[in-house]
Amino acid sequence: MPQKKTPYFELRSGAVDTLHFVVKTPQLDTLRTELAQRFEATPEFFAGDTVAIDVRRLASDERVAVPALAEMLAEFRMKPIGVVANSEQTDWAVVGGLPRLDSHERRVSRAPRESGAVPEPAVEPAETAPDTGAIASTIIDKPLRSGQQVYAKGDLIILDLVSYGAEVIAEGNIHIYAPLRGRALAGVKGKLDARIFCTCLEPELISIAGIYRTGEYALPPDVQGRSVQVRLVDDKLIFEPLGLK
Repeated sequence: MPQKKTPYFELRSGAVDTLHFVVKTPQLDTLRTELAQRFEATPEFFAGDTVAIDVRRLASDERVAVPALAEMLAEFRMKPIGVVANSEQTDWAVVGGLPRLDSHERRVSRAPRESGAVPEPAVEPAETAPDTGAIASTIIDKPLRSGQQVYAKGDLIILDLVSYGAEVIAEGNIHIYAPLRGRALAGVKGKLDARIFCTCLEPELISIAGIYRTGEYALPPDVQGRSVQVRLVDDKLIFEPLGLK
């Protein structure tokens, strides 16, 4: 007699896709201050997102109070689901009910090169090959006023003004063919190779993968109000003129 199939659940293999909160200091007060500064301007930046607490960057003689850190992240509306640690850290890191997780993070590879050398384009077929499941770009052809927000799961293309107080957010790249006077946040799910392109850069805030700069700090004259691309290199935002006329 054939076994009856159940439609109520399935068991399948898979991997959890989540952001890594990479801990670089065991000092909780320092982490709290940095979190407050980072997300003060964008309190909804990672609201509701799951994160893995990654302690592998700590020195061998450093330990962080993982349960207290998890509570702190929850205050900032993040949801810790586990700890990424090496074998020497497991005894103190995997505590407080959080499991140890295997790392599935993907980072942009940057081959070392001599200072002054001309950079060669990286060849990464796995990242650039066409994907039938790729997320389509979002196109906005109307001006965005103060208080308006646009979120795109792929690339975001803006064809009109982004006013002061408006916010454009994308998990991929952001292209703005008009003045940017509000906020632009690209790579918000941790995409380190995301870029922002703008034909007139006058931002309140600009960010890639959580690394940000506010308009309180004046941009260099060669990029302020000009056509610019912004990219991330070694956790630092790089502003480069595009030379468009």
